[in-house]
Amino acid sequence: MHPTPAQPHRAAHDHEIESLAEFDEVVAEHGTLARFRVQAVDLTSRTSELLALDTSGAVFLGCPMDPEAAARVRAAGALVFPPVPGLPFDPYRGFVYTPDELFESLGEGYEATPDARAYEWFQRTKSDGDVYSSMLRAIHDDAVSDALDELLVGERVVGVMGGHAMERGTQAYAGAARLGRELARAGLTVATGGGPGAMEAANLGAYSAPFEDGMLSEALRLLAKAPSFRPSIADWAHAAFEVRDRWPGGGASVGIPTWFYGHEPPNAFAAHIAKYFANATREDGLLARSTAGVVFLPGAAGTVQEVFDNATPNYYESRGEPTPMVLVDRAHWTERLPVWPLLQALARGRSMEARIALVDRIEEAPEALKRIAS
Repeated sequence: MHPTPAQPHRAAHDHEIESLAEFDEVVAEHGTLARFRVQAVDLTSRTSELLALDTSGAVFLGCPMDPEAAARVRAAGALVFPPVPGLPFDPYRGFVYTPDELFESLGEGYEATPDARAYEWFQRTKSDGDVYSSMLRAIHDDAVSDALDELLVGERVVGVMGGHAMERGTQAYAGAARLGRELARAGLTVATGGGPGAMEAANLGAYSAPFEDGMLSEALRLLAKAPSFRPSIADWAHAAFEVRDRWPGGGASVGIPTWFYGHEPPNAFAAHIAKYFANATREDGLLARSTAGVVFLPGAAGTVQEVFDNATPNYYESRGEPTPMVLVDRAHWTERLPVWPLLQALARGRSMEARIALVDRIEEAPEALKRIAS
């Protein structure tokens, strides 16, 4: 997948600077900052460059800098949006999150983590209707979308959707993990809703892809000690980090969770976490970026919504040619929640008819995905 935040990705957005390495590269190569956008980079160590370079038309988004430098670049025609104090998140961030970032301070309890503190801020500010807080959330979510697009350039992304209730230690969880592993080994980038249950299992499978098969079996055994994020998110997360510590350097995948469902923590097996405040933005963004298709594991209302959120652009072909949709567990999708008959009826006589499939078992999903994608 794409570079980590420590590495430049100049090819993605030629006029965006999102790290000190990129800043130094631009200064060395161009000798100017005119019309560049500098995003969430600490520039307090680059005062001499800011005082000397042309910054006309530049925009600095949440960049700490020396007051003299800030005054000088403003006078030279730059726009400076200073960092916002007192927030548990950076609205101008240039990269998606990592599990280590969101779970920092987990040893003090989940409540001390940036993830929990961002949710607490969200709960507190959304109730009072403050337009300033709404603006900060919108800026943050747009920055995350921009970072996610940069991350996924050139990737073949397959979405894996499923409910948060699937517990570790179950056959269903193990099956979802094996699905994620097989998809990753096929060269696809696995993307999930980023939460617990089926979502975590698929991200775990992608994480296990570079290792021998026995690694996943042992990881599943270790994780079963904390089957659910209830009653203790901390215990649940610690078990995941124990697996990561024992097998470092696993395969990369993407999680796209939301603070709207704050009771569902992000999982630690997605290397890249694009977390949003607005659930509608998150839902549409996850499905729109699953360009290689979507596998729908058994779930409840949220997964049903995702099926038809994905079916609608396929029906109208508003995103181009329909993308593959594979529903797993015939009994679930025809009896318990009879989504499949309606999906078939919608697809009948349209291009999407050849892009939908229903299978009985998780093990059949990768082959079905391959068959209807061709």
